[in-house]
Amino acid sequence: MIRFEKLRYKNFLSSGNNFTDIDFTKSSTTLVVGHNGAGKSTMLDALSFGLFGKPHRKISKTQLVNTINNKGTLVEVEFSIGTQNYKIVRGIKPSKFEIWVGGNMLNQSSHAKEYQQMLEKNILKLTHKSFHQIVVLGSSSFVPFMQLAGGARREVIEDLLDINIFSKMNGLLKERMSILKGEITDNGHGIELIKTKINAQKKSLRELTAMNTAHRKEKEDQIETTQSEIAELNDFNTKNMFNASTQLDNVSKKLESLNTKKQKLIEFQSTFKSQIKTVVKEAKFFDENEICPTCDQAIDDTLRETKKSDAQTRAKELNDAITKSKEEMDKYEQTQNELTTSYETARDLQNAVQSNQSTIARLQRDIDRIRNEIDEMSDTNSQFAEANAELEQLSKDLESKQDEKYTLHEQYSYNQVSSELLKDSGIKTKIIKQYIPVINQLTNQYLQILDFFVHFDLDESFNETIRSRFRDNFSYDSFSEGEKQRIDLSLLFTWRQIAKMKNSVATNLLILDETFDSSLDDDGVDNLMKILYSLGEETNVFVISHKSELEDAQFQRKLEFVKEKNFSKLKAA
Repeated sequence: MIRFEKLRYKNFLSSGNNFTDIDFTKSSTTLVVGHNGAGKSTMLDALSFGLFGKPHRKISKTQLVNTINNKGTLVEVEFSIGTQNYKIVRGIKPSKFEIWVGGNMLNQSSHAKEYQQMLEKNILKLTHKSFHQIVVLGSSSFVPFMQLAGGARREVIEDLLDINIFSKMNGLLKERMSILKGEITDNGHGIELIKTKINAQKKSLRELTAMNTAHRKEKEDQIETTQSEIAELNDFNTKNMFNASTQLDNVSKKLESLNTKKQKLIEFQSTFKSQIKTVVKEAKFFDENEICPTCDQAIDDTLRETKKSDAQTRAKELNDAITKSKEEMDKYEQTQNELTTSYETARDLQNAVQSNQSTIARLQRDIDRIRNEIDEMSDTNSQFAEANAELEQLSKDLESKQDEKYTLHEQYSYNQVSSELLKDSGIKTKIIKQYIPVINQLTNQYLQILDFFVHFDLDESFNETIRSRFRDNFSYDSFSEGEKQRIDLSLLFTWRQIAKMKNSVATNLLILDETFDSSLDDDGVDNLMKILYSLGEETNVFVISHKSELEDAQFQRKLEFVKEKNFSKLKAA
């Protein structure tokens, strides 16, 4: 049972920067009064926000912050479950959400949504919708059970009967079945893969068997052909290797001798050219000078002519020598070209011999490879043994996979049966069937106490049938607002009674927000007070009202909210 103990809030809606403190356990019945807008229903919004992060009324989260202070919104809710004490702290500007257990704060999840789910599922075991069906009956933004859609009605009933665990189990089962489907698919792929390997292995065995003498003969023919090719290459090398080497040596020597002669001839040509320059210079001197520039004596004309004639003769002889040397050089060049051609021919022959040697080595390796293949063919017995051993292992693997397949399909069949049981139409329906008569009996008892004499029935789909004393069938929407409120009150007390029976979401707190101010007549008010008095000291009832007819004497305590300087506050008693 959840025992709500204290509520504190500040800068929440119209409340100011000072905490408003409300003790839920101080008395069994408390009347909460105040003028419109004084902040009576703010306590209900604060409690709902503290527990679920959203107010009771349709107010956005940003509107919850006091518009004057515009920051520091903080709500604290203290309650106990059994011997364990809890405290929820939630704030806006700055944002804050803390869950305290026995004075220690629980580790906060990385997401506030997950933190909230932990609070609702593991601690409160109460949803926002169920909270408003069991703890609160109000006129502002309240959706009574009879106005909820079928799915929402089921959610409330499952919370009350504590059977939403089956929905969680069904969700987990769906995840497991999804995983099982994947495992079954993987198993099928594994079986097909092993079958493919078995077929390939059998084919390999057939190929090994097909190796016969013809195959061996083919390999031996390849060796014989290759050996003939090697013999031809060796014959060519034998004939040409020595000739190529000898020719290269001879040509190399001749080229070396020729290069020596060419070098000497080049030196002679250089000497001849130098001598020609000297002769030309001497002839030019005697041609241009009649007086010796050194001794200033006149040079005899006969001597001059003789010197000039000698120079011309010498120059002609030197030119003839240069011409002959060029002719000789041309012969050398021609001979050198012929020798170079012979050298290249001998080199090509030598390269061919070397290439043949590489080819012979490669062909010999081919022969070795073919012989190895023949040797492997000779060892077929060992290959058969290995192949058969591998085939046997594959057969065992296939058998294991097929056993796994049967196990997976069997588990999937069990899960399908479990899924049928965990569906809404399964075990939950059976449990609900047991409680529907009790729910209808309690609801009709409370309707009679409220002087509304109709027969109310909910079926297993939570659709209502309401019959009058004349046995006319009606629906909830057929009645007046006052009659609807009697039905809503009857269901509220029924839910609390069922929760107490189940000890699932039972709570000490009951808040009636302006319930007395709406459609109840005087008799309805008196009858409702009778029900409230009958709830016992374990229930703490808060009646929010601005109806002057309600007497303070009917309640053990009175809280009055007033507005001072635009801030709501509790008036001191």
